[in-house]
Amino acid sequence: MRICDAALARLCDPAAEVSAHYLISETGEIFLLVDEAQRAWHAGQGRWHEIDDVNSHSIGIELANMGDAPFPEPQMSASEDLITAIMQRHGVAPEGVIGHSDMAPGRKSDPGPHFDWLRLERQGLARGRGRRDYTGPVDHSEFRRRAAMAGYTAEVDDKTLLKAVRLRYRSHAQGKLTAADFKVLSD
Repeated sequence: MRICDAALARLCDPAAEVSAHYLISETGEIFLLVDEAQRAWHAGQGRWHEIDDVNSHSIGIELANMGDAPFPEPQMSASEDLITAIMQRHGVAPEGVIGHSDMAPGRKSDPGPHFDWLRLERQGLARGRGRRDYTGPVDHSEFRRRAAMAGYTAEVDDKTLLKAVRLRYRSHAQGKLTAADFKVLSD
C-alpha cells in the first residue's frame, strides 16, 4: 500500500487475512506486527528452492510503497538494519533474502522494479548477481535450470520465470531471453 497508515490498518485487520512480521514506513519507522517466533501470512502460495510453505519458513517484511516509485532513503536504511539483525538472529544467508516476486512469480510483483536490490547485494544482505559473461546456449531449458539453482522453483511458464528474474536483477530489461539474463544467475 502506498502509505504506511493504510498498510498498517490492513495488516492488523483480521478480516483481511494477511499479516507480516514487520512493516517499515516511508520515514524508516519499523513496526513489529507479529513476533518472529510466530507464523505471519505475508507470502501466500509460492515456492523458493524446496520450500513450498514460505510463510512457515520466513520472516515477512512489508514496505509502505506500491513499488512504482523509488524507496526513500530512510526506508532503505531501516530495511538494511532490520535485515542485518534478522540474518544474525536466525543465521540467514544472503541467498535467503528474497522478495515476494521471487517466490511467487506472476502472482506477486513486490517489492517491484524500484527496489534497490543492488544496494543490499553490495552489503551482503542479498544474493549477488553474477559477474561472469555467459557464452553457452541461450535457451529456456538452460535458463530454467540455472534459475532453479538460484532458488526460482515455482511452477510457472518460461515468460513468467524470465520476468521474475529480471524484476530482481534487470528490472528494465525487455524482450527475448539473452545472455545477460544468464549472467545475473552465474557464480
